[in-house]
Amino acid sequence: MAEFETFNTELTLKCGVTLPIFLKYKTLGDPKNPVVLIPTCYTGRINGTYNQMIGDDDAISPKKYFVIIVGLLGGSESSSPSTQPAPYDGANFPETVYEDNIHAQYKLIQSLGYDSIFAYVGYSMGGQQAYYFASMYPDKVQKIVPMASSAQTSGFNWNFLEGVKQTVQASSDFKANTYTEPVIVGTKAFGRVYSNWALSYEWFETKAWEIKGFKSSEEYLLSDWEQRLTTWDARDLVQMAVTWQKGDIATFADGDLAAALAKITAEVCVMPSRTDQYFRWEASVKEVAALKKGELHIIESVWGHIVGGGAGSDDDNKFLNATVGKFFSA
Repeated sequence: MAEFETFNTELTLKCGVTLPIFLKYKTLGDPKNPVVLIPTCYTGRINGTYNQMIGDDDAISPKKYFVIIVGLLGGSESSSPSTQPAPYDGANFPETVYEDNIHAQYKLIQSLGYDSIFAYVGYSMGGQQAYYFASMYPDKVQKIVPMASSAQTSGFNWNFLEGVKQTVQASSDFKANTYTEPVIVGTKAFGRVYSNWALSYEWFETKAWEIKGFKSSEEYLLSDWEQRLTTWDARDLVQMAVTWQKGDIATFADGDLAAALAKITAEVCVMPSRTDQYFRWEASVKEVAALKKGELHIIESVWGHIVGGGAGSDDDNKFLNATVGKFFSA
């Protein structure tokens, strides 16, 4: 099969716009095995999603599971400002939220011949999608694993996102959303601002960049943040941030987060990072207390938020693999 497949459908978005959308996805393993769905996250692409956990001897083994990795709406591979055909391309692309992603993903699952899935695993925005899937299709998933994530975007997190959005939007080459050439000034600034929040105080104190082979924090930040972010379309970055800002499963229980969590029937393995500055581990403790079948496993790492996506140390990734593997087999 081709490296990526394309699923086309028509979807009425929560904002009220009906449009043809497409999801890019790839599959691994035997379709007869239990299905594990994994979405991409903020600035995550299909080929880089959970590579450290998807292997013959890893927790999400294609020998045991049929793995579906799907691109987030707005995430540059599926329908996004940078990829959608006219008349909804670029600045005309409508707002998409988690509900839209989950409805589209369930349509994809059905198109592949499945009514339900074994597990939904997600990091960051992917973890928020896991909570949404379990809330919107409660009888269609057995287990979910939100990593470095939360069921509700906090006010603190919302404000951080508003700040980085404006870093891009206020840049000279964004041109009040009329740009036709890549936005380099804005995306470089975005990457530098974003990086400090994605890491942690402890990361800088322990010179953690050295285990990745970098000579200085500046070398790492230039390579993995400034330069990497310039490969992204500015509108896609803003689009994804808006989706993230609006994440809140409390909307399924009249604004009561604990009640919304209590409605989830799937088994839930919640894995926050101790040093995450976006999704605080303290919030995860409260979430697990409200879940019917929840368990908490805190990732003890200096790699802040990004450890949940596999960007931490080898020991961090061994912990992720062991914890998810045990949860799947229980």
